[in-house]
Amino acid sequence: MSAVLMPQNDVFMSVKQVAAYLQLNEKKVYALVNEGRIPATKVTGKWMFPRELIDRWMMDSAHGGLLTDRLVIAGSDDPLLYRVITAFALDVNALAQVSYTPTGARLGLDLLQAGRVDVSALHWGPNAESRTRHPALLRQHPQHRNWVLIRAFTREQGLMVRPDIASQTNDPDALMQPRFRWVQRQAGAGAQRFLLEMRRNSAPREELNVTATALSEREAAAAIVLGQADVAPGPRAAATEAGLAFIPCGVEGFDLALPRNIWFRRLFQELLSRLQSGECRRLADTLGGYDFAESGEMIWGQE
Repeated sequence: MSAVLMPQNDVFMSVKQVAAYLQLNEKKVYALVNEGRIPATKVTGKWMFPRELIDRWMMDSAHGGLLTDRLVIAGSDDPLLYRVITAFALDVNALAQVSYTPTGARLGLDLLQAGRVDVSALHWGPNAESRTRHPALLRQHPQHRNWVLIRAFTREQGLMVRPDIASQTNDPDALMQPRFRWVQRQAGAGAQRFLLEMRRNSAPREELNVTATALSEREAAAAIVLGQADVAPGPRAAATEAGLAFIPCGVEGFDLALPRNIWFRRLFQELLSRLQSGECRRLADTLGGYDFAESGEMIWGQE
């Protein structure tokens, strides 16, 4: 076997192989890599191309994503988005794959970059700064030139608190005293970023009494309900679901990052329609803290 060629069933292709596979010259392949327009990974200084992702990239390019029967969503957690997507998946049944796995904002974007998911949800600080902070996160990934950022909604962010403790104080600084037990979120989660910023701006300088680490907002709320902690960062909706008190600390934008071709995908457009439906708005009113004034707006596109 040639030192350059690989069997057709090999998982990865070299630049030379992918150029032959796509009937392009190698210079064009390198240009696509530099523009972040083709799935690729660098291994020991050499660009390698996952054959499965190259095939998927070609199909999406050929059909504009319109014929693809999957919508896999990762990234930041949100109770309303979870409920909407779960109902959506039930309605489409086995005709398409619609799924949502909260992973935290940064891991969600890493998965989007790797082509493992179609959409990544994110929230990363106050709403007033979201139109600069969120694109800044995307720019850390080579594929960002092909991505757009769509506003899902804004929501209240703050502290989920045991009701008996909230009846004594609603001062976030007071809750940072060592006698109160905290849930923290995993590194790379928007809620953990919120907590770290709150700590920097707080009066008490003692270390938080952290007794649990949660990988989602619902897990954080559950830790309080189960008596493992007293306070956790999270949105009003998660506190409402769990029957917890809530101390508002601001409003944040909640956005969906995705490749431009998937923006036109029928399943994603259906998801946007569901987010803007009357049924979703009624559910949002029940959970509390949501605003849809900018829902569906592209807040950042191709540079």
